[in-house]
Amino acid sequence: MFTKETLEKYLEMTKSKEMPGGGSVVGYTGSLGAALAMMVSNLTTDKKAYAEFPEEVKERFQKDYDRLNEIADELLVMCDEDANSFQGVLDAMKLPKETEEEKKHRSEEIQAGYRTALEVPFKTCELCVEGLKLNDVFAEYGNIYGITDQGCSTLLLAASAEAALLNVIINLKSIKDEDYKKDIISKMDEYREEIDALKTKYMESCYSRLEKME
Repeated sequence: MFTKETLEKYLEMTKSKEMPGGGSVVGYTGSLGAALAMMVSNLTTDKKAYAEFPEEVKERFQKDYDRLNEIADELLVMCDEDANSFQGVLDAMKLPKETEEEKKHRSEEIQAGYRTALEVPFKTCELCVEGLKLNDVFAEYGNIYGITDQGCSTLLLAASAEAALLNVIINLKSIKDEDYKKDIISKMDEYREEIDALKTKYMESCYSRLEKME
C-alpha cells in the first residue's frame, strides 16, 4: 500500500491528517536503518582487506547481511500493516450493544482489536532491536569510509524501535487484562535498556573510529 508510493507521495500523505502515522513511518525508517547496515557490509566485502578477515568474521558478515535483508523487507510489511492495525478497534466500536450478549461480544472484539493495534508496533520494535544488534560486526570491522553510514543505521534503528513503543503504550492503556499488560510492560523495559546499551556502544565505536581517521 504505502510502500508502493513514491517517497515524495509518501511524504505528502504523511503531512495529512489521515494515514500514514507514526507507526507506519517508523517501519519505514527502521527498514532504511537496516539497509544502511547492509550498505556498510557491501562497502567492506568488496575490498582486498576483507580477504584477510578471520573466517568467523566473514561468516558473521554474510549471515548478518542476509538477516538484515529479511528485516528490511519485514519492516516494510509492518509499515503497511500498522496503517491497518487499528481498524479492528474501529470495526468493533460499530457492533450492536443493545443486549447483554451483544455488549459482551462487542467488548471482547474491542479488546482483541486493541491487542492487534498493540502487537503490530511491538513487532516493529522487535525487528528494529534485532537489526540494531546485527550492527555489531559492522561497527567493529566495517569499512572506515562507511562508518558514518553505520552510525546513521544505529541511530535510525534505535529511534525507530523506541518510537514504535509509543504506539504500544497508547494502545496498552485500553487493555483490561492486567497480566497481559504487566508482561508487555516488562518486555518494553527490557527493550529500552537494550536499545540504550546498544546505541551507546555503537555510537562510541563510531566516534572513536572517526577520531582515528587520518
